Amino acid sequence: MVPVPTDRQLPVTPVERSPTNATPEVLRLLGPFWGTSGLVALLAWAIVRLFPVAAEAVSSSSMAPAHWLLLLAWSAGMLWAEGYRGFHMAFAPRVASRALHLLHHPRPLLVVLAPIYLMGYVHATPERRWRAMGVTAAIVVLVVLVRFLAQPWRGIVDAGVVLGLGVGIASILWHTARALRKGTAHADPEVPALHA
Repeated sequence: MVPVPTDRQLPVTPVERSPTNATPEVLRLLGPFWGTSGLVALLAWAIVRLFPVAAEAVSSSSMAPAHWLLLLAWSAGMLWAEGYRGFHMAFAPRVASRALHLLHHPRPLLVVLAPIYLMGYVHATPERRWRAMGVTAAIVVLVVLVRFLAQPWRGIVDAGVVLGLGVGIASILWHTARALRKGTAHADPEVPALHA
């Protein structure tokens, strides 16, 4: 279970500008933009791949009333569990916090790796990296298992996932825009320098 972030705001101070540590403004702005757009593109790609399978199930004549009830229940559950609880309350605030941290502490390598930096795979605390890898492994296992389901069951599962991912994209964009506009984030970026 992903812990829900607290309401405390973590102050983020800009990098002091001096001739010795001046970071080009384009590099500073590129990190959060590339990271967020790369992550959103990855999630959108998953939606594009899953949507036809879900649409096929919903448009088929094999959907009995029980299938429709299950589709509604599963979709509602995925909107709450994946969309609201997973993305909106946990993952998206951390992504926004890491984007804000990258804005103020850009490093060329982290800017290049910005999408996986925002996800917590690089330049993160060991605990964050293990959680990111664990969630990814669980998703891969579930994707493989769902592929064995026949229609309409696979389409029902994919429809819920598509809805959750849609909420996830909207949450990431909203939290990141808010953090960058206000200059504060509501989640710990979980970078090594802050946890030393």
